[in-house]
Amino acid sequence: MTEPSAPFPRRTALQLGAAAGAGAAVAAVPSRAGATPPRTPPGQSRPRFHHGVASGDPLPDAVVLWTRVTPRPGDDPGTGRGPVVDVTWEVAADAQFRRIVRSGTVRTGPDRDHTVKVDATRLTPGTWYWYRFRCQGSTSPVGRTRTAPAHSAATPRLRMAVVSCANWQAGWFTAYRHLAERRDLDLVLHLGDYLYEYAPGEYQARDVVVRPHDPPREMTALADYRRRHGQYKTDPDLQALHAVAPWVVTWDDHESANDAWAGGAENHTAGAEGEWRRRRSFAQRAYAEWMPVRYEAGGRLYRRLRFGRLASLSMLDLRTYRDEQVGSPVDPALGDPDRTITGREQFRFLLDGLADRQVQWKLVGNPVMITPVRFPNALDTRLADGISTLVDAPLPPVQGVPYNVDQWDGYPVERARVLGHLRDRGIRDTVFLTGDIHSGWACDLPIDGLTYPVNGNSVGVELVCTSVTSDNLDDITNSPPRTTSRAVETAFKASNPHIRYLDFDSHGFSVLQVTPAGAQMDWYVLTDRTDPNAAAVHSVSYRVRAGTQKVEPAPRRLV
Repeated sequence: MTEPSAPFPRRTALQLGAAAGAGAAVAAVPSRAGATPPRTPPGQSRPRFHHGVASGDPLPDAVVLWTRVTPRPGDDPGTGRGPVVDVTWEVAADAQFRRIVRSGTVRTGPDRDHTVKVDATRLTPGTWYWYRFRCQGSTSPVGRTRTAPAHSAATPRLRMAVVSCANWQAGWFTAYRHLAERRDLDLVLHLGDYLYEYAPGEYQARDVVVRPHDPPREMTALADYRRRHGQYKTDPDLQALHAVAPWVVTWDDHESANDAWAGGAENHTAGAEGEWRRRRSFAQRAYAEWMPVRYEAGGRLYRRLRFGRLASLSMLDLRTYRDEQVGSPVDPALGDPDRTITGREQFRFLLDGLADRQVQWKLVGNPVMITPVRFPNALDTRLADGISTLVDAPLPPVQGVPYNVDQWDGYPVERARVLGHLRDRGIRDTVFLTGDIHSGWACDLPIDGLTYPVNGNSVGVELVCTSVTSDNLDDITNSPPRTTSRAVETAFKASNPHIRYLDFDSHGFSVLQVTPAGAQMDWYVLTDRTDPNAAAVHSVSYRVRAGTQKVEPAPRRLV
């Protein structure tokens, strides 16, 4: 996908382990000082678009458009109040809306929290568009989006932001601002933990609440999830990034509750918080309402997008169908061949996508790490205690047990089937793109970890982005960044030679570029997640050359 000519300005494992006018070309967003849940000002006479605009799930001829309208004072997220209103949407071929190519009117109201989601169809492949919404005399900010290339197109390049784990309480979304200021992104890939369920004071930045969650309680009810989504979408940097490019998203656990699985979650108590499936249905309904995704509550979130003959992107849902996590890394149930993290239907969906010979690169949006990771033998006691807290289990004194049983390490038989599928079918150019673990990784995927150091039997690679704000290892252990964590990183890499890069401390974002010759990820780190004006500094770049199934340091960052 090419750029338009006109410029456009867990606690799990890491856990270790405004309105714009018709001529405006960029979304108007509130200042950082106003980045709190808005209350409609008294005397407001017209609807307002306080939560910005967004787009997502680009197809060659369609893209999802999103906004929320506040019809009257007090019609805030989660209140269940407000009239049913008609909202007009427009898609134009130019930023000034002189050439409107598609338009329509949809109705919204309190039954869907006054959100609007439109699948704009009959668009031209590989094309940039601008869009906006209107309601009763008010006009939304303007967003920019892009359709995917035609399936038969020989696409020369795909460049995307890769982000995850953005905790409102732990810092500012400055990483989103730096990405929004770039002019080279075809899309934004968000791999989960778009928001967090915790009450104020429960999960923040080194036990300091940078900005408190709203509502001021753990979200368990539909109104809570809606209101929290509304709070996050008042952030000006998040609004800005939503407005410059389409997003492709999936959830991890915190969109519902920590360490979620099919029948419950670590952060859910049935007696006090009701029946899990009901709570999860609330979380999924709010997600469907508030996110620019081609998904409605009760449907399936996993899906596949395609970008010409260059790449497919299979987005996984690894929370809805999985079996419960085992109790410890030495639980014999780990070897149960019937245990699943994907569910049967999604497992077949994944294997089918990996075997697709119509595209070169098989990209997988993977909410939790698939790379086999084993504990090293010896760790500093303080660091070992920190790791144990993050994985919710005692650190075993022996080498060779899984690092984190909340990720694919806790479902090793199913992982072996995936990696065996890649080996047995001779599938090349597979890249798992992962979030969740609040750290940066670049890894080969060995089919047999025991013989890997000798024969380098890698069948794919995994690239992991760090957190936007959520706590890393240095935060958990209360150590200065890039000090004590370095010893842990060295030990992990020594015991796991297929791990080529590891950063347990930094916050920030990644940028991935895919071409016929290879795929490269650049990692950028923030100088201070608690400073809304923090700089973003390039840290490191790794690449996988086509046909090699191995990562290596890249000689330079993307330009």
